[in-house]
Amino acid sequence: MEATELLKKVRRIEIKTRGLSRHIFAGEYHSAFKGRGIAFSEVREYQYGDDIRSIDWNVTARFNHPYIKVFEEERELTVMLLIDVSGSGNFGTKVSYKRDIMTEVAAVLSFSAIFNNDKIGVIFFSDKVEKFIPPLKGRRHILRIIRELLDFKSQSTKTNLDEPLRFLTNAIKKRCTAFIISDFLAPGFEDALRIASNKHDIVALKVYDPVEQSLPDIGLIKALDSETGDEKWVDTSSVATRKAYEKWWTTHREIIKNTFKRCGVDSAELRTDLDYVNPLLKLFEKR
Repeated sequence: MEATELLKKVRRIEIKTRGLSRHIFAGEYHSAFKGRGIAFSEVREYQYGDDIRSIDWNVTARFNHPYIKVFEEERELTVMLLIDVSGSGNFGTKVSYKRDIMTEVAAVLSFSAIFNNDKIGVIFFSDKVEKFIPPLKGRRHILRIIRELLDFKSQSTKTNLDEPLRFLTNAIKKRCTAFIISDFLAPGFEDALRIASNKHDIVALKVYDPVEQSLPDIGLIKALDSETGDEKWVDTSSVATRKAYEKWWTTHREIIKNTFKRCGVDSAELRTDLDYVNPLLKLFEKR
């Protein structure tokens, strides 16, 4: 992508997503993801009704009068975005490609984090960790993330969610909130997700295209697997073929949903042909 065109796209996404973050998501984000940690703030004199477990015995001994420790929510949060850059993201039949939705949602979450004085970092992944951008603050940092989202070329087209989850668990020492933005077409990541969710607050955002859940009746087509490069002729006019595919999709969808539930991971589904604002708001509200 040429530099001038890239800058224009970065600017368009910044204008759209910054506005959404400031005017729509600011309060919901804050209430949904704050309060995950408690930090010591100060000491004050003991008052009737205070929890005696909060007494600071060192200060009490020094002044010969009971004092208690006062705690407050940690105001700074680290937010990590795990973004799927495998080949399946380059698919879309209605309004947007899956990659476009992933980019916008990542930008919205980035600006929401910055408005709340949080750090934001990114892990781009395929079947390996393609790039790691350590968490930082500031508009310049976010614009770098958006540029990378728009112009990043992955080395692999395949997907393996185990790798970025293991990397997150090992690389980010302090508890963070991590959004996994993917189509989750690659199964078999439950163990890594469970380990990561025991350490971090994980949120899964599944992006999909409506054609992926129901094949249209458009006759004989050549289908390309964008991750493996395999091509296959499919007769979409066959009722049996369409039913078999819908059954596979329904089963796969339930497997992924149940995986999230077993691992204690909140999730939302985002369609390429529908607005992603409402699903995100509902996700924030239920937390």
